[in-house]
Amino acid sequence: MEFNEKLQELRKQKGLTQEELAEFLYVSRTAISKWESGRGYPNIDSLKAIAKFFGVTIDELLSGDELLTIAEEDTRQKEKHFRDFVYGMLDCCVAMFFFLPFFGQTTEGILQEVSLLALDEISPYLRISYFVVVIGFVLSGLLTLGLQNCNVVFWVRHKSKISLALNTVGALLFIISSQPYAAAFLFVLLVIKAVILIKGQ
Repeated sequence: MEFNEKLQELRKQKGLTQEELAEFLYVSRTAISKWESGRGYPNIDSLKAIAKFFGVTIDELLSGDELLTIAEEDTRQKEKHFRDFVYGMLDCCVAMFFFLPFFGQTTEGILQEVSLLALDEISPYLRISYFVVVIGFVLSGLLTLGLQNCNVVFWVRHKSKISLALNTVGALLFIISSQPYAAAFLFVLLVIKAVILIKGQ
């Protein structure tokens, strides 16, 4: 008997609906429906909760192949969460540009290193572009950290691409506008992200 059939049988033996079981396990009814229809498996934590709730062992719930599938999926999820955490933190750390002297400007013939907030000897359009890029980084980082468990298809597929694209645009903007320190910093972030992405494939 497969896991989905065992789960259905155990639930019916207790006289529970899918909604009631979902409440006991602190998951959505959709998750229970998905597991019972054989369209997916619970993660390790949910599996432990199911075994405890029904008073059975995990070995009784799953065959060897099913356990291996769940373990592999759990590993993939942990890797994805790790990548999201690193991407989010790297994007958020670009907020340092507001406060640390990553930018150069010439004041009365003297080259000074200043923070973005103190950068005022440049074109207003260029300054606005810098602010937009840095704020974009911070928002991307906060969203990546805050929506790690979000399953919206667009976000899941494109969050890494958005971060990489923003990183590339930012690095090119700072290179073109002759801000080597900021450009170098973003280039290092881009390399780190690329390495994590390649290793995760």
